[in-house]
Amino acid sequence: MSPYEPFGARLRRAMDERGPLCVGIDPHASLLTEWGLDDDVAGLERFSRTVVEAVAGRVAVVKPQSAFFERFGSRGVAVLERTVEEARAAGTLVVTDAKRGDIGSTMAAYAEAFLRKDSPLFSDALTVSPYLGYGSLGPAVAMARESGAGLFVLALTSNPEGGEVQHAVRADGRTVGATVLAHLAAENAGEEPLGSFGAVVGATLGDLSSYDLDINGPLLAPGVGAQGATPADLPKVFGSSVRNVVPNVSRGVLRHGPDIVTLRDAVDRFADEVRAALALA
Repeated sequence: MSPYEPFGARLRRAMDERGPLCVGIDPHASLLTEWGLDDDVAGLERFSRTVVEAVAGRVAVVKPQSAFFERFGSRGVAVLERTVEEARAAGTLVVTDAKRGDIGSTMAAYAEAFLRKDSPLFSDALTVSPYLGYGSLGPAVAMARESGAGLFVLALTSNPEGGEVQHAVRADGRTVGATVLAHLAAENAGEEPLGSFGAVVGATLGDLSSYDLDINGPLLAPGVGAQGATPADLPKVFGSSVRNVVPNVSRGVLRHGPDIVTLRDAVDRFADEVRAALALA
């Protein structure tokens, strides 16, 4: 047993206290330009610190996208380390969106990088890909359990290309996406108040009634805002599992920067819309 409080319990508390909204920290070049910042490490750091200052303590989760930091090399990764540390120090849960997926010792090394308690990049949870076989995630599952961290596993993503893998039907008649969800339900069996192993399920996918989303774990739902989904869509997409949904908004909030007050107003509007849609007001 981990000596640390599990991610699922911490997330459930944060969602109940602040609402379930997740704000992505996605410092891609076009947003830096919109903010009047240079597309360099200094602009990256200014952007990231501003977002953390604006949203930390107001939402349940922030989700920095690792790729937009990695593109600046080691100095960008150092900014990611500080972003994760500062957001967690402010009391906000951090899901690092790195979508790691590999086998054996390589997967174990990724797990150590993001999920080991003394790692500079230690995050409350990490996004991972199961498409080398769910069992390949074993080292990440083990490290998450040891550290009280969590995983969000790609299951039903909103990109059009995802369907050719995720909706493919196995020999047993079950789709690949449904198989991933079943594995997660097994990981979370018996956990209270919420398991620590979640699924990534796109908010733009429409009717998912043919899938069992009741995995006793969180459902990270990208696609709200600029990608076209609205908070009002969430009950229709997620049905009876909607209470465990963590809707993610990125550009819909970030385009309101760099003014901190304007960013906070945008966060509060989205948070209010989500509460209303989920009957959490």
